[in-house]
Amino acid sequence: MMVAPKALRRVINGILLLDKPSGCTSNAALQRAKKIFNARKAGHTGSLDPLASGMLPLCFGEATKVSAFLLDADKTYRVTARLGQRTDTADADGEVIEEVPVPCLQESDIRRVLDSFLGAGEQVPPMYSALKVKGRRLYEMARKGEHIERPARPIVIHSLNLLSFDADRLTCDVRCSKGTYIRSLMEDVAGRLGTLAHVEVLRRTGVGSFGELPMLDFETLERMANEGRQDEALLPVDSPLADWPRVDLDAASVEYLFQGRKVASPATAARGKVRVFGPRGEFVAIAKAEDGGILVPQRMFPALRLELGLPEGK
Repeated sequence: MMVAPKALRRVINGILLLDKPSGCTSNAALQRAKKIFNARKAGHTGSLDPLASGMLPLCFGEATKVSAFLLDADKTYRVTARLGQRTDTADADGEVIEEVPVPCLQESDIRRVLDSFLGAGEQVPPMYSALKVKGRRLYEMARKGEHIERPARPIVIHSLNLLSFDADRLTCDVRCSKGTYIRSLMEDVAGRLGTLAHVEVLRRTGVGSFGELPMLDFETLERMANEGRQDEALLPVDSPLADWPRVDLDAASVEYLFQGRKVASPATAARGKVRVFGPRGEFVAIAKAEDGGILVPQRMFPALRLELGLPEGK
């Protein structure tokens, strides 16, 4: 019996700011988006908890080469914590394992405690997390009832603002460094308030410089796909690097970069990592600008040249 060939997946390049719904894993969201775009290659930029909704940047094609910059970027969240209860997962998806009374809290007391978390600090990751220890995910151990000591990791809380509170709930906006677990943060906040807590609602509102840009949910994406417009949802590959200096090169200089050679930069004042564009305005490379106006190639994006029908380079 003949087997029908699988439909060829498309080579597409760009970044989607997905509004991930609560209740699904980041990988499930990635696979659903990949199917909508019929994309050959895609990846996400760090997991969101299944409970959490909000911004999940997905990188397609050549954009996977810049995913690390999104993974390392600061994140912003809006979180509502239920006070007086601790769960085994530190969020509402888990089982309540301890309850204590909630003291009568004053707004000034809450703000003082929140302010005490600002700046650099350390945090112990929760057992229910995707971190690996000796090749095993912590959440896999936790599900088997195993508990191991986890070393504290450095984090930075840039802002932690109280939005509202009542007898047993408080809602905050958080801006923090990569690797910060909001579940653990709210447990620690509750501890200093003399009670327990777990995350009831969590929404990521921004990743790096993407905080002001709109997100698209699956319903919108599927409607766009039905109209053949889904690619309009993609941001340029270099959009996470928008605050880096831009250097424009002629065709010959671009070819030298693709050969792994250093070239002279017309932007002699630029230093550090820069975005390099070719003569037709195409993003072609990440380079390091050194003293003397010299560009050293760091990462090349040949597929973006091919989109314009330009030679790939060597």
